[in-house]
Amino acid sequence: MALKIYEDAFTKEFAKQPEFLDFLNERENNSRWERHKSKDIRFNAMDEEDYIFSLDENVYADTYKNTGLMLKVSGGENYPVRTCAIKTICERAGISGNSLNKVPKKALADIFNHCIKVSSGFALIRHSEDKVSAVNGGDKSDYAPLPIPDLFSMTMEYLDTEFPGSTFAGGFFSHSIVSGLWEFTGDDKLLKTYRDNLQSHGITPRTMKPALRLVSSDVGVSGANLFPMLILDGEKNITLGNALKLDHDAGKNVTLAKFGEQLGMIFSQYAAAINGLSNLLEIEISYPANCMLRVLKKIGLSKKLSYEAVDLFKAQYGEELCTAHDVTV
Repeated sequence: MALKIYEDAFTKEFAKQPEFLDFLNERENNSRWERHKSKDIRFNAMDEEDYIFSLDENVYADTYKNTGLMLKVSGGENYPVRTCAIKTICERAGISGNSLNKVPKKALADIFNHCIKVSSGFALIRHSEDKVSAVNGGDKSDYAPLPIPDLFSMTMEYLDTEFPGSTFAGGFFSHSIVSGLWEFTGDDKLLKTYRDNLQSHGITPRTMKPALRLVSSDVGVSGANLFPMLILDGEKNITLGNALKLDHDAGKNVTLAKFGEQLGMIFSQYAAAINGLSNLLEIEISYPANCMLRVLKKIGLSKKLSYEAVDLFKAQYGEELCTAHDVTV
């Protein structure tokens, strides 16, 4: 059965690393970047009866169902606009607002055209699988592409060399974002101090594996970000400390070499994060439920999900004094 990769809502999960990397390379081969003056870009609303015969009918139908928009550069062809491109189009046009989602397609195209024709500079257009997936900034200080297959192959090679016990735990692809997860099987040196601290506080260490997640995007959703993680009991993932982030910032001369430098900081990032996790064992919290609610509110979780999380915590730990480590883990 052929994959419907052209669909805006297409996603795919991977269990095997070679299959994942081959898929990413194939997507890259079916994509390209084009740089044009922003003021030369125009948008048109699609008409269900006005089919463009140069397009695959499935691509046309999927675009009509979603954005309903076509993009054209002066003197060029019309290209369907993917849903994930709307964010960057709004940025290039200098507009924002949730109400844009409710505007009729013809009116939305007019809004984009009125705004983008007076914008200065260049746009870097991402064509992928027969559609436009992004309209990033194209000036020298704007968007710096970092080929996704290269990011993942560099990570795989680095882990094979520096963490020989690492194993691929899964990959995910969508037109907005791509991610991969690796477990560091048998690498106890990253967790020895943490295990010792748990035991000194009378806590039996759970089954733990250090892990690393790489997340990236070509459509302005994410930079090339490395997240040190801890997998508990084979199912609960905890992000440790801050991610190693590399934004697509051309003004900072972002390159694959700089991403390689980020990879070289993984061990030290783990050491700092694990130390911070251990320090939480020393912080006592008198009212853990209230503390959790405030933290969850600060990170923007909905009230419903927040109270569900707090109820789960109460069932496990009760409402008596506990440590910051209990609340976190």
